[in-house]
Amino acid sequence: MPETATPAQASTPQEAEIIAALGRRSIVLVGMMGAGKSTIGRRLSARLRLPFLDADIEIEAAHAGVTIPEIFATHGEPYFRDGEARVIARLLDSGPAVIATGGGAFMREETRKRIADKAVSIWLKADLDVIMKRVKRRADRPLLQTEDPAATIARLLEAREPVYQSADLTILSRDVPHERIVDECMDALRGRLCGHVAPPTEESTATTAPTDGMSATP
Repeated sequence: MPETATPAQASTPQEAEIIAALGRRSIVLVGMMGAGKSTIGRRLSARLRLPFLDADIEIEAAHAGVTIPEIFATHGEPYFRDGEARVIARLLDSGPAVIATGGGAFMREETRKRIADKAVSIWLKADLDVIMKRVKRRADRPLLQTEDPAATIARLLEAREPVYQSADLTILSRDVPHERIVDECMDALRGRLCGHVAPPTEESTATTAPTDGMSATP
């Protein structure tokens, strides 16, 4: 179910500018497991006063609470990916929101096209060491039920990063305070949607994909 942030105060000019430029589009976070899509997504949605939607949670809700590992075990990955694509399509049709997607969702061309049409995508890019440090805390990652999880993640990174690169924006996910990553997302969104360029800093990590097929106005 969507988590709607209740504003404690009026939006800042930066936030209002981004929301106005988004129109009916959503913000979709893509990237590997452990990149921080849900953590950053919740904070970004609160900053923008938009609902937060986690595609994985929505998939489980559509299966009456059956967990994603159970769906994988019972039905297999192709079944899960088909359902994932349908859920993301529905979320994109529900109006402006911040949407966190599963690590493999952006690999499906149909889903990428829908996101390009109805959202601005942000790739939270994390390296192998960062991902391993984060995912080892959890045992509910179906794709990591292997003898060598690090090798599995390395293979997934090799296959997925060329596709993730087609996202509209790229933000480096690393071990810094979450609000710093959110600030960088906000600056990148404002640059993409409103034409504002943030002053360069030593730690500038945002990059913007070519704007082919993606207007900066709603």
